[in-house]
Amino acid sequence: MHPNRDELTALFSRASAHALSFRTSITDRPQRPERSYGEMRQRFEAPVPETGDAGPDVLEELARLAAPGLHATTGPRFFGWVIGGSHPVGVAADWLASAWGQNAGNHTAAPAAAAAEAVAAAWMLDLLHLPRQASVGFVTGATMANFVCLTAARDAVLRHSGWDVEQKGLSGSPPIRVLIGDDAHTTVFSALHYLGFGRDNLARVATDARGAMSMDDFEAKLGEAEGAVIVITQAGQINTGAFDPHQAIVPLARSRDAWIHVDGAFGLWARACPSRASLAQGVEAADSWATDGHKWLQTPYDCGYAFVRDAEAHRRAMTIAASYLPPVNGSERDPSHYVPELSRRARGFATWAMLKHLGRQGVAELVDRHCTLAALMAGLLRAEPGVAILNEVVLNQVLVRFGDAEPADTGDKLTLSTIERLQQDGTCFAGVAKWRDRWAMRLSVIGYSTTEDDIRRSAEAILQCWRDARAQAS
Repeated sequence: MHPNRDELTALFSRASAHALSFRTSITDRPQRPERSYGEMRQRFEAPVPETGDAGPDVLEELARLAAPGLHATTGPRFFGWVIGGSHPVGVAADWLASAWGQNAGNHTAAPAAAAAEAVAAAWMLDLLHLPRQASVGFVTGATMANFVCLTAARDAVLRHSGWDVEQKGLSGSPPIRVLIGDDAHTTVFSALHYLGFGRDNLARVATDARGAMSMDDFEAKLGEAEGAVIVITQAGQINTGAFDPHQAIVPLARSRDAWIHVDGAFGLWARACPSRASLAQGVEAADSWATDGHKWLQTPYDCGYAFVRDAEAHRRAMTIAASYLPPVNGSERDPSHYVPELSRRARGFATWAMLKHLGRQGVAELVDRHCTLAALMAGLLRAEPGVAILNEVVLNQVLVRFGDAEPADTGDKLTLSTIERLQQDGTCFAGVAKWRDRWAMRLSVIGYSTTEDDIRRSAEAILQCWRDARAQAS
């Protein structure tokens, strides 16, 4: 039975009240969950309900049970991973998307969702200064964006070698050599694995101290490559924020008719910011690009984008066709032609809303502010004896080592102890990363609500935890 207006009002108002309570208290609460996964599992554990409960009662119980296990990813001092703050405008648009219940699989089933996607796609190509003819697929995140782009890459380079993978499959196909930086993100390796590329198909290019590809080794590996070639570069290394040298890589790759794909999960957004755009200079000449909306654009989870210069190659790799679906029409953009999902969330609404809310100037200011705040954080921490910043802070990533003058194992212990204390303290949340075989604290400054005061407050908490760890070890 369809609920009446009063019942809907009670249900949606209850959800809104809990959302408001969470968001308005996030600044003052510890920037971490209060309970572990194991504790939360016990908290939720229960037999299958034999009879159903009223909707408002279910929401009350869900909010009560979940509260202590919610992380502060939307908080102003969450620096644990490269996770945007789920801006309220995007969240509100996403609520509408849920309420509207549109399946964004095709433009006949969801005309408004498809139209919002098409316009938002064009806006992003403009903002990121990518080829305007490129096609855009709205996916869950950079993992699937890389997968989609690399599917198009695989099929295109095989077609160039005279092999129709859609018709013949992969068995017996010509070889493909994939050149990829040794410090590429793990999800790119996962995407390659999903596509049937084994470790023997990969040529891992040596990287420098920043995590960017070495041109000498890239040129050598390219010279050794036989058959079709796919080159995968990085715009924003996950630990250091470094960019591969695209202006040098792209012309060399072009000389081998390679497909060039850029993993720009967060760093691609530097192109929307005049003060940082030079970091990603040259990526516009690539063939495909992957990035996230739920990082720098601050859309709610989940949201990512796959950009492909050759829209036809994109469509060939992804189009889902059946007699009950709208016929393929080249004059209209059908969302299902660019992603592997036929049933999916209408992510275009939140993307459209965030781009409309921020505008070109707002996106640029957001990126610039976070990079400036990251540099401030690095400066505050670097001034303390015994603290080292392991990366050149060119973007929003700060990699910190404690007890760096100590022997490696002692520095590891001091660093891990400092991070553990900080996570217990709860003033801010930072994660751990291993860089060049040494443990480090990784700080990712990317939440829309983070201010200079949050950075200073967090830096002081980090330094106090370091002092306590050092004192205990003495």
